[in-house]
Amino acid sequence: MPLPLLDKSDLLKTITVVKPEINQNPVFASRYGILYEGDCLNILPYINDGSIDTVFADPPFNLAKKYGSHVNDERSGDEYISWCRKWLDHCVRILKPGGALFVYNLPSWNIHLGSYLAETGMTFRHWIAINLKLSLPIPGRLYPSHYSLLYFTKGKTKTFRRIRTPIEKCRHCGQEIKDYGGHRGAMNPNGVNLSDVWNDITPVRHWKFKSRKRTLNQLSTKILERVVQMSTRECDMVLDPFGGSGTTYDVCERLGRHWIGMDLESCEVIIERLQNANLSPHKSDDFVEE
Repeated sequence: MPLPLLDKSDLLKTITVVKPEINQNPVFASRYGILYEGDCLNILPYINDGSIDTVFADPPFNLAKKYGSHVNDERSGDEYISWCRKWLDHCVRILKPGGALFVYNLPSWNIHLGSYLAETGMTFRHWIAINLKLSLPIPGRLYPSHYSLLYFTKGKTKTFRRIRTPIEKCRHCGQEIKDYGGHRGAMNPNGVNLSDVWNDITPVRHWKFKSRKRTLNQLSTKILERVVQMSTRECDMVLDPFGGSGTTYDVCERLGRHWIGMDLESCEVIIERLQNANLSPHKSDDFVEE
C-alpha cells in the first residue's frame, strides 16, 4: 500500500525547491523531507537552481558490487568518471551560493572528481580522511585504511559551524594523548578543533545500527551528523542523491533539517528506517559551536 503523504502545507519548504511536475510521485514524505524512487539523473533536473544548502553524495564506488538489478557498479574507468560528472553538474547547479558539497568515495576516484569540481569553479575546502579499516591488504601496495570525503563550497562559505571533539585518551592507561597542538591549561573546555583526519569513526557492523534487509556497507551516523552540523543550521535544506540505507535522511530528521532524497533501487529499507526509528545513531561527543 502506498504511504500517505502529509498535507503539503507541512512540506512547503521542501516542495518549493522541487518543480511541480514531480511533486505527485514521491514514495515517502515527512515533516522535513521527501523521498523519490528512481535514477538521480532523472530526478535532479527537477530540483530548482540555487535551492539546496548542502549536498552529500555517497555514490557506488565501481567495485562490481551487487546493489540490485538497476545499479551498474562495473563500468570502465572513463565511463564511471563521465557518469559522476553528470550528477556532479546537477549538484553544483542546485547549490545556493556558498552552499556545501561533500563527496564520499575512494581516494582513487575522488582525486579525479575533486579536480573536476575545481574546474567547474567550486572552492576546495578540505580532503577529509576517514580512517576506516574495512578492506583487506593489497599485494604490492600500502594498506588502504582511509576513505576520502571531499568538501567543496560554491564560492565563499555560507555556513561553517566549528565542531570540537574530546581530547583522545590512551586505551591502555586512560590518560590524554598529548598531541592536540596546545597547552592543556589553555585548551578550550569544549574540546579540540575537529581536524581533517577522522580517527573516531567505526564500521557499522552491529544490527542495532543497520537494517537486516541491507547487507551492504552502511555509513555511520557520526559522519553525517558532522557534515550536517558543520554546514547547515536548523531548517536548512540537504540533498543526498544516493539514498542507500537512508543515513542522511535519518540524521536530518533527528537534527531538524529539511531534506530531499532518492535511490535507484527500492526505498523499502529507507522508509522502514524513517518510520520505525528502531536503529540507534552512533554515539557522538562532538560539541558544535553556534
